[in-house]
Order: sequence, then structure tokens, then C-alpha cells
Amino acid sequence: MADKLDEIFTLQKSLERMMDLDRYPKDTEAKLSALCTAMMHEVVELQRTTNWKWWKKPTSFNQSEAREELIDIWHFLIQASMELGLTPDDILKEYQRKNEINKQRQKDGY
Repeated sequence: MADKLDEIFTLQKSLERMMDLDRYPKDTEAKLSALCTAMMHEVVELQRTTNWKWWKKPTSFNQSEAREELIDIWHFLIQASMELGLTPDDILKEYQRKNEINKQRQKDGY
């Protein structure tokens, strides 16, 4: 898994080098805030691919469109990870650590 995540990080770094970052915030906190905003908007775009409006006539679910929106979220998530200095190995370790906490919470009736 780490090698695939390494490749995703490499691709994100390549994309970042191509971007005009004049309007991108300069400090880490502001960058994270901007990236959170971007992710929230992408999550809304992902939600719009679903039939969450119970009062509206349902439409066919477009899985391809939903996947594209999810990947947009991944772009911003990987960028946020990089801004915090996380490596793919760090992400795996932190995920494993938090996963154990979440499992214990479920066992404890969280």
C-alpha cells in the first residue's frame, strides 16, 4: 500500500509544482484552513451525486461522477497531509494507531 500512496504523493507534488500559488496562503494554518474549505465543497459536490433529497424525484446514480468528486477530495487531503509534513509511512502509522483507538471505542460501547 505504501508504494501506491508514495506514487500519489509524487503525483500531487508534481501537480503542486505546476500551480500558480500566488493566492495560496503562506502559513501552514491558513493553508490547512483553505484546504478544509476546498474539501468541504468537494464533499458537497460528492453528496450532490446522490439522491439525498427525499422530496425530489430520484435520478440514476452516476458512479463515475461520484468517483471523480471523491478523487478531488483526495487531492486536497493529500495536499493537507503534505502541508503537515506527513509522509505515506506517517499516514499508515497514524491510521493504524487511530484505528486501534476506534476499535477499542466500539468494544467499549462508544
